[in-house]
Amino acid sequence: MQLGDARTGKLADNITGFGRALRRAGVRVDSSRLALAADAALAVGVDAKADLSAALEAVMISCEQDRLVFRELFDAYFRDPEMAKKLLAQLLPSAEGKAEPSKRRPRVREALSPQQAYGQQAKPTQEDQKVEFDAAMTASDLQRLKHADFNALSGTEYRLVERLARDVRMPLPHFASRRTYPASSGARLHWPGVMHKASRTGGELMNLPRLKRREQPLPLLVLVDVSGSMERYARLLLAFLHAATRRHPRRDVFAFGTQLTDLTPAFRIADTDEMLAVASAAIEDFAGGTQLGTSLASLRQHHARRLVGRRTLVLIITDGLDTGEPQVLEAELAWLRRAGRRLLWLNPLLRFDGYAPSARGAAVLHRYAHGMLAVHNLSKLEDLATSLAALMKR
Repeated sequence: MQLGDARTGKLADNITGFGRALRRAGVRVDSSRLALAADAALAVGVDAKADLSAALEAVMISCEQDRLVFRELFDAYFRDPEMAKKLLAQLLPSAEGKAEPSKRRPRVREALSPQQAYGQQAKPTQEDQKVEFDAAMTASDLQRLKHADFNALSGTEYRLVERLARDVRMPLPHFASRRTYPASSGARLHWPGVMHKASRTGGELMNLPRLKRREQPLPLLVLVDVSGSMERYARLLLAFLHAATRRHPRRDVFAFGTQLTDLTPAFRIADTDEMLAVASAAIEDFAGGTQLGTSLASLRQHHARRLVGRRTLVLIITDGLDTGEPQVLEAELAWLRRAGRRLLWLNPLLRFDGYAPSARGAAVLHRYAHGMLAVHNLSKLEDLATSLAALMKR
């Protein structure tokens, strides 16, 4: 296979253009990965297309969910050498792959849409016009995005939905604390207030102040799955939780995959984008496997004091595809259920009709959770507060 005229040295330009296409498809590709891709292409050569594809995939893709997008986009971008030459003058490629446009993934369709050369004003595509964040967005477009699964969004739609998720509020249920304050109604008399009132009326008891218990939101403990199958949901749900619980007095957030990562210091940052950057740097097992039992054991051993007096509301955000031992998971979930007030499972797989937790880890989690809620689109996030209140009453 030829990647342009070898005498003019177009290999680096082709790899750079391909990296831009991957970024537009939502794949994280930075300058260091592009440099590694160029070195990998020089190491394996361009004689065999399959070898080149495997080499570039090894250095440019780190998430299992992006592999199919990479392979489809690689096939479309490097299918025709003459077409590849024409794409060098464009910021992003516009090519025809083996798959029909209607059958391509949304992220690949968006990456292959025509664009102007760098520095020129690009004409917005029909898809971009649909999801452009503007006050003129029609009700039908907004309704479509509210019910769209996070995993099926294109790159532009995903960025827009992430912004919209930050405006969703999640008022948590309250409980009556031990602290009291003087009020007109209450179960106990406020005797200092009674004596103070009587001193003003010559000893007559004209008014009986009372003590009322203060209402406080439940302490919140959130465990977010950052494994490969939850990658598209993790970032968006972290942004949602950061904005929705901004004024919560007591929230603790942990990420888990093959190990437990404390994100509570990152959640103290006011800016959501900065929080996501700090959290991304802190998580070392992002897009890896899932071992919830081991992560809960670490929580019990090192962070058990985060659970406040059996009043903590525990939210576990995962698809339940656990790879650890079910016995370990069952023992740790039993402890977590005893230590908290409610254990709720937020499951993106509820987007499928007739879903049943048949996997080993999902079956154990379903048995110990007080309830299971869906969090796969904006509409479900908006209904989350009402669903939490109903589960707490039950």
